[in-house]
Amino acid sequence: MPGQKGEMQLVQLLPNFMTIAAICAGLTAIRFGFQADFERAVRLILLAAVLDGLDGRIARMLKSESKIGAELDSLADFLNFGVAPALIVHVWALQEWRGAGWMAVLVYAICCVLRLARFNVTSKEGDEAADKGFFVGIPSPAGALLVMLPMFVSFLFPDLPKMPVELLGGYIVVVGLLMISNIPTYSFKTIAISRRNAKFVVLGFVLLIAALLTYLWATLTLLSFGYAATVIWALRPGQRPKRGQG
Repeated sequence: MPGQKGEMQLVQLLPNFMTIAAICAGLTAIRFGFQADFERAVRLILLAAVLDGLDGRIARMLKSESKIGAELDSLADFLNFGVAPALIVHVWALQEWRGAGWMAVLVYAICCVLRLARFNVTSKEGDEAADKGFFVGIPSPAGALLVMLPMFVSFLFPDLPKMPVELLGGYIVVVGLLMISNIPTYSFKTIAISRRNAKFVVLGFVLLIAALLTYLWATLTLLSFGYAATVIWALRPGQRPKRGQG
């Protein structure tokens, strides 16, 4: 926050530094994708997702939220979750499908930017009637996770043949449409737990980090299927939120 003389502490720029670092990670992921270093490219997108999850929280903690930071964050989300994953998947498996494969990439990317635009508008409206326990449609980070799921499976089982390009292209389009759909998806930020169970949640988080560090592709595959299951579960009658955000 600016002081009386228009000054601010350097640490208050940390959230913006993290957002810019996420953008650098996304751009570098694209570079490695075009160099056919797909595992490193995916790891960089995951790093960008971690930075995306931290920058806003740190900004609120430091009371250094700003309009510029919000715009940077939205642009970073489009690059890291809308552009980079789709381009990497295209280079990985869709190039032989030529125009149709590129159309699938375009549909996904445009759906991502439309979703982010909807989120920005809803946030600025400050709609208090929205159900904070749900997003409407799949959030862009989850969309990126699902789009890269075929890559996770391929890295986990390298001897398996790749998904047919027609099926992969259709899958990418479906994920994109789910991002701009009106289906309810759980917002895990609002989940509350009792204090007596907090230690078990912390233990579970530690085990998750250990699994990601040790069995990255298997863990990401399970997380992706698990998230897809929560989307299906949220479709139960009576779970639809009043109005969308996310």
